[in-house]
Amino acid sequence: MAFDHNDHYHPLLLRQVPSGAATALDVGCGTGLFARRLAARGVVVDAVDPAREVIEAAPPAMGVRYRHADITTMDLPEAHYDFVSCLASLHHVPFETVRRLHRAPAPGGVLAVLGCYRESTPSDFLTSLAAVPVNAAARLALSRRPQAPVRAPVKPPAMTLGEVREGAARLLPDARVRRLLFWRYLLVSRRP
Repeated sequence: MAFDHNDHYHPLLLRQVPSGAATALDVGCGTGLFARRLAARGVVVDAVDPAREVIEAAPPAMGVRYRHADITTMDLPEAHYDFVSCLASLHHVPFETVRRLHRAPAPGGVLAVLGCYRESTPSDFLTSLAAVPVNAAARLALSRRPQAPVRAPVKPPAMTLGEVREGAARLLPDARVRRLLFWRYLLVSRRP
């Protein structure tokens, strides 16, 4: 299917990039579409993914350095990046990994997580109900778009949105978590 929920939110994520950003880390980069969009803005991007097949399928791009690595174990520089993104990949690792990611932005930098959550409350199901017809219309409208030949591995999220909010409040007290329409949330934390 050509409509991709994560790609749909790229403009929202790009609005989180601080003015004058020069460096970024894209965690769970897949085949690198978002990393390339960051690089098109003049940002040098370290794009990391644990799935070798998607890194190998990622097209080369000026300003993007692809790396096959596991974010939970790789050497991650602290206070280094102007922007750190994590698109639909935090639920593949322990949520506490967000603390490591939070230390990676330099002062004034931003951590932006586009995450997936497990539906559990009436509010979740109402949001889902509202998303279904919009999702169907978008998929129908975009059904003729070519699909990526290699897709990143997927895993259903284990944490509810409430658990994500609780975890964020415990680990990143300055973070804001906002529910989004297509079974996603946006977590943003800005380093002072």
